[in-house]
Amino acid sequence: MKTSNRRSFSVGSISLILLGLMILDAFAISFIYLLLGDGVWQLALIISAIVLLINIIWLHPRGFPLRWMSPGLSFMILVSIFPIILTIYIAFTNYGTGHILTKEQTIELFAERTYLPDDAVIFDYTVFQNGEGAYGLWVQEGENGSHAFAGTGRFLIPGAVITEHVGQLDADGIPETVGDYQRLDRKQSLRAIAELADVEFGVGSSAVQITTQLGKAAQLRPRYLYDAVKDAIVDQETAVTYLADNKQGVFIAADGQELIPGYQVTVGLNNFNRFLNTPSFRGPLLQIFVWTFIYAGVTVLIAFSFGLAIALFFGRDMPFGRVIKSLFIIPFAIPSVLTILIWRGLLNPLTGVVSTTLAGIFNQPVGWPPVFSDPFWVKVALIGISVWLAYPYFMLINSGALQAIPQDMFEAADIDGANAWQKFRHLTLPLLLVGVGPLLIGSFIANFNAFNTIYLFNDGGPPMVGTATPAGHSDILISYVYRLAFGGSGGQDFGYASAITMIIFLVLLGFTLIQFRYMKVWEGVGENV
Repeated sequence: MKTSNRRSFSVGSISLILLGLMILDAFAISFIYLLLGDGVWQLALIISAIVLLINIIWLHPRGFPLRWMSPGLSFMILVSIFPIILTIYIAFTNYGTGHILTKEQTIELFAERTYLPDDAVIFDYTVFQNGEGAYGLWVQEGENGSHAFAGTGRFLIPGAVITEHVGQLDADGIPETVGDYQRLDRKQSLRAIAELADVEFGVGSSAVQITTQLGKAAQLRPRYLYDAVKDAIVDQETAVTYLADNKQGVFIAADGQELIPGYQVTVGLNNFNRFLNTPSFRGPLLQIFVWTFIYAGVTVLIAFSFGLAIALFFGRDMPFGRVIKSLFIIPFAIPSVLTILIWRGLLNPLTGVVSTTLAGIFNQPVGWPPVFSDPFWVKVALIGISVWLAYPYFMLINSGALQAIPQDMFEAADIDGANAWQKFRHLTLPLLLVGVGPLLIGSFIANFNAFNTIYLFNDGGPPMVGTATPAGHSDILISYVYRLAFGGSGGQDFGYASAITMIIFLVLLGFTLIQFRYMKVWEGVGENV
């Protein structure tokens, strides 16, 4: 009996697993088909990989330990790994303003555009609506011309005389009701125009749409037709043919005129070439790159030194040391967003307490120091704010590391006649760096990407003059990438921004490798002390 129960339970479990996988696969296949139809092959590929992984985990005996982890693994691949892969891919494309859509989506967009032919018949129309919210049009050619009623799914050919289900006509020959449709007054019709703009009333060649001319409707025609053989779009209004340029991602005519928008294509190393070899881009980028290193390095150096000084001064034997150090932690406890905005107000050259006080002390006019308009003072202010945010962190880690240093080493140094500086230089600092050194490099990397501080304080300003792309004197690489991708007045350039992001990643990867190297050096120094 027990064997029979186990066998039936096993068969039932397998049946449920197979049924679940069949449903998942069917849904995934239909979704992947839609994605491929729109040209979104990157997402289709990653979803295919996720579904294949889930099938292997649940069907292969060795995948049993991962079965209940499969939802988490799938989610991690979709929200963590896929954006990284997509960013790398975008870095090699022209993805940006004017090239957001895939080629298939661009062709569909042009296919939806219509135009009014010169020989089109123009109708006067009146809007009707039924109890279900569906609209209809009463169209009439001239004052005494033929008329018809068009719903969204049916159409009576203009010229046919309508008598059935038509209410009493007014002086203009327009009924109050047509079947269950009620006539709308002028105000109601104007409110409905936005909903009616893209609606075809009727079916087939007799369908009509409202035009940009108020109160007029006509039989519009598709303006653009795609020729798959020539890989071109034909403008039926002007008879101009636009051939696809799959290197630039545009449809272009013989005279150089382009259809807007274009579409996504791969451009190889062009974005990286712009970063490295184009003078107009290299100018601001060189300044931004150097300033990023200065900002991150100086901030970490000053914050570490200040935090270490506090930890040493309020050490083990200092009265009220713990209380005083607790007060120093306050900047670390307040959310950084609020702290940055508070400092922005305090350093306001016209009304800020700090600025007006400094101007009075140094006998300077109102507006000194110009922390929002002068590149030097902006950078000084940003480093000061970043130090204020970071020093409590270094005070805490230094305090903990100092507590772990054996005191007998210092007692032996006192016997040997070492002074305070020698003990700090040859004992305290080397032993401290064994534990704190990797955190210094980690803090450098964090400040290398300190977007919040730059963006919230002054949005990377003041702006640089004469640059090919929008850039500010206090921009660091991450804020410059954001400006390119989302804030540029000339449009969004995701491909170029992704290329710079990859370069930032490579720089940070280099610092990570340096971290591993110096961790071994500091460990060796600590062992020799």
